Amino acid sequence: MEIAFALDTFYAVMAGALVMFMAAGFTMLEAGLVQKKDVSEIVTKNIGLYSIACIMYLVCGFALMYPAEYIFEGIIPSISTSIGLSTSLPNEEIGMPYGMDYSQQADFFFQVVFVATAMSIVSGAVAGRMKLLPFFLFAIVLTGFIYPIQGYWNWGGGFLSSMGYSDYAGSGTVHLCGAAAALAVVLVLGPRKGKYAADGTSLPMPGSNIPMAALGVWILWLGWFGFNGGSELIVSTEASAIAVSQVFLNTNMAASGGVVTAILISLFKTGKMDVTMAMNGAIAGLVAITAGPSVPSAGAAVLIGALGGALVYFSILFFDRTLKLDDPVGAISAHGIVGILGVLVVPLTNTEVSLVPQLVGVVSIAGFTFIASYIAISVINSVLPIRASDEEQYVGLDVSEIGVEAYPEFK
Repeated sequence: MEIAFALDTFYAVMAGALVMFMAAGFTMLEAGLVQKKDVSEIVTKNIGLYSIACIMYLVCGFALMYPAEYIFEGIIPSISTSIGLSTSLPNEEIGMPYGMDYSQQADFFFQVVFVATAMSIVSGAVAGRMKLLPFFLFAIVLTGFIYPIQGYWNWGGGFLSSMGYSDYAGSGTVHLCGAAAALAVVLVLGPRKGKYAADGTSLPMPGSNIPMAALGVWILWLGWFGFNGGSELIVSTEASAIAVSQVFLNTNMAASGGVVTAILISLFKTGKMDVTMAMNGAIAGLVAITAGPSVPSAGAAVLIGALGGALVYFSILFFDRTLKLDDPVGAISAHGIVGILGVLVVPLTNTEVSLVPQLVGVVSIAGFTFIASYIAISVINSVLPIRASDEEQYVGLDVSEIGVEAYPEFK
């Protein structure tokens, strides 16, 4: 038993480290897709949000997500604190809904990097025009309160898990949550200056560094093996080792299906192979498989990823050209719209899951997160305006917010 405990603890820690490295992936992806005058600011956003997420989850998020007491059982956990996360604290005292086969500290670490992932989605969607301080204030609210409450519904023993909702690694709980929050903030924030012409035409605002953005996607692809594979939670038995292997395989194949599909659609629609759509196709494939990567065959995973790749292509165009919602990296589409797809395709490959709980999960997570985020960001905006002025956007947020330009030699 001690060997199994040690092995599973090590596996959780290493999987968490892979997910933590996804923060670098988000940073590189966003830095590559924003204009060069906003790169230092987006890097600061990502370093800051990760650190805030870690602290807030320790202060109250972890205890909210895995509560020992409830205000309304199944829906509203009690607000308590987990400061310190003592090594001597018995698992039952923090309300763990499952018997842990690895250390509590490893579990916390693996959980906290997921929280940061959800907030990273917001960072990409608001790039180029949101001021830094209000962004960090919103990060406190999302990572400390909004994410843990809806996370409790699924992974903490709340009403969604009781209904039979199935979301293996968080297509809904992490990705849809982050995208719903991003949508709320974008609606309050508005588009970047110069993004839309007077007649509503969407104008191109090319990113600063495509190779950097591609590196970000590769890092995310790698980190996703920890994201999905680590969600098996243990690896010390034959059955769990096989399950982990299947998850790794399916995660890789879904991303591949997303890339190829996005490239082919781009080629068919425009005569060109759009590299930004290819990158979003990879992320879409990964998000699409995340809700259920352990059950499908590798071939089915390719098809699920392909559906994600097709959906993200048309979703990005719809948000940009029809709804006039400025999302510089396509985060709302790749994580939100495809996150919904990921949750809803689970019953197609897993006969033990029905469609109704999945639909309830989508509506509950997206609805709660959007409303709570909209209220939070509106309150923050009333006290501290969240949008950079037109002049600040013109000179770049690196100058107005950071004081350090990412590319000072290029004017």
